[in-house]
Amino acid sequence: MRRSLSHRLVISGAITLALGSALALSGCNGLTAPSAKGETIGASATPTPKPTPASVTITPADKATGVSPQTKVEVAADSGTLDSVVVKDGKGKEIDGTTTTDGGWIASRYLRPNATYSVTVTALGSDGSPTTTTSRFRTAKPAIDATYHLVYDGMTVGVGMPVSIQFDSAVQTKKMRAEVEKLVSVTSVPAQQGSWGWLDNRQLMFRPKTYWKAGTKVTVDAPIAGVKTGDGKFVGKDATGGFTVGSKIISTVNIQSHMMTVRKGGTVLRTIPVSTGRPGPSTETRSGIKVIIDKQPHIVMDSSTVGIPKGSPGYYRTDTNWDLRVTWTGEFLHSAPWSVGAQGNTNVSHGCTNLSPSNAKWMYDLSKVGDIVKFVGSSRVFKPTEGIGVWQYSWAQWQKQSALA
Repeated sequence: MRRSLSHRLVISGAITLALGSALALSGCNGLTAPSAKGETIGASATPTPKPTPASVTITPADKATGVSPQTKVEVAADSGTLDSVVVKDGKGKEIDGTTTTDGGWIASRYLRPNATYSVTVTALGSDGSPTTTTSRFRTAKPAIDATYHLVYDGMTVGVGMPVSIQFDSAVQTKKMRAEVEKLVSVTSVPAQQGSWGWLDNRQLMFRPKTYWKAGTKVTVDAPIAGVKTGDGKFVGKDATGGFTVGSKIISTVNIQSHMMTVRKGGTVLRTIPVSTGRPGPSTETRSGIKVIIDKQPHIVMDSSTVGIPKGSPGYYRTDTNWDLRVTWTGEFLHSAPWSVGAQGNTNVSHGCTNLSPSNAKWMYDLSKVGDIVKFVGSSRVFKPTEGIGVWQYSWAQWQKQSALA
């Protein structure tokens, strides 16, 4: 039998009242009423979030070629968090790095030119699940390899010897020189205050505020592979080295009195008659604080190497013994048996400091590269670039030779 619409409404209202009473009871008794579909009425269900996988961006990009060596590998976490970053060159050597403030990662150094690198990154998604991303790229081959060397590496030197990094070609701009300087470091034991400076655009030197203490161990670290030094020119290698500072030998040559006083540790060892350069714009011995650059038991001195060619007035070619070089421009201390009569009273040389054979041999045996020789009494001043001229500057002046000043 069919029921009318009004009958259905009455039944519906009765059901509603019954449910209302039941719900009222449940509110008092802490019970919940089942719904018609078997669900619990009054409960709120929290949906489970969908896990978000980690995603990262690696720079340089995967399969990139021709990457500038003066690049630092970077990793950004687009989602998730970084767990580990491993960067290796083709020889398996790893590059260190640091975490950035935004949760990324950046390498601590530049790249070697003409080299392949791999990057492996593990990142964690929102649920802690790991995702690994890899990348492989190659750096550019430079048009010119910027070569350099650590001068006097591994030697025992005098108290005046600076740490010297000498490039075979110019580091062209101040900005490029500053980039080199920021990366190199010196450690000395015992510790002594010092500063880097450039004698010219090829010679970067580190000197202490005052002369090194005898016995100091000096170490230099030059992790400069990848630095750009000119158009298409990049450094291809790192270098480490150092030297040991020996005894304190400081000699003073008085050009006017024709005498040299030699001291070791402040004590006078010997006073030696000498003859220095005769008066003249190209022959007078230069005044200044010089450093022994090299020592050779025998040299053939040829004036054509210092701008006086054969056939010109003043040309000479002479065999000399017990040679201690103090400038690149041809000044030495050496044996000169032909000028013994002038030694101690007259300056007759072409600019060198002449000693008797016995005194020259004694001085040669005593001396080492890096020993200081001060010259006083000349109006012709030694220019820093004419030798190891770091001591021609006051401490304040030397600090201004830094490309970072």
